[in-house]
Amino acid sequence: MLSPFQHLIFDVAAWLAALGLAAALLLRQKQRFPSLPNARAGRGWFLSLAAGSVIGSYLFGTANLWLSGGEGVSRSILGALAGAILAVELYKRAVGLTGSTGGVLAAPLALGIAVGRIGCHLAGIADFTYGVPTGAAWGADMGDGIPRWPVALIESGVMAATAAGLLLWLWRRPDSMLARGFAVFCLIYGMERFVLEFLKPYAPVAGPFNLFHLLCAALILYGAVQLRRPVPRETALA
Repeated sequence: MLSPFQHLIFDVAAWLAALGLAAALLLRQKQRFPSLPNARAGRGWFLSLAAGSVIGSYLFGTANLWLSGGEGVSRSILGALAGAILAVELYKRAVGLTGSTGGVLAAPLALGIAVGRIGCHLAGIADFTYGVPTGAAWGADMGDGIPRWPVALIESGVMAATAAGLLLWLWRRPDSMLARGFAVFCLIYGMERFVLEFLKPYAPVAGPFNLFHLLCAALILYGAVQLRRPVPRETALA
């Protein structure tokens, strides 16, 4: 099992991978598609994104920990994503910005999650992202001698494949991916997390569903609504 310091290394690696890819894609997008919404968003967009992700991460992560009988403070990738989306959408409404601003961040987010979840798996029980016990051959010992569902590794694999698919889409159809890519990412992430939440020892808050189930449902709904919205004219012609 990883020590807290070693786990931090994976966290840093995840951030560097996501930020590095995002910076490269943002620069390329501004050069090729300067009319797209997030190329015109300004500093307020980035500040809203950062503030929302930090608040959402600790708010929902800690709430889930307490609801599950734990103590202290916790973080959540799903919570960070939900907080960032809410903050950015409020900012966009305030400044009158329309269209998707997250397409260029979809692949970096998926890549960052894929890397970070490896650290979660190696951290074992202490990370509180482990799965429930299983008698299947793929069960992993998370440090307590009990074979468990390797939920973090499953999520890492799904997100790695998602990142690869989004980058291929960006290469072949950049205008389409930048307009729809974030919505597709939200749908994929929301659906895979919704399924995996049934394999985690979190306390239910509504029937069989835990807090993260509800966030996943909201994320899926958000992605579906975004996919149904017409592409703004400046995006379609970019």
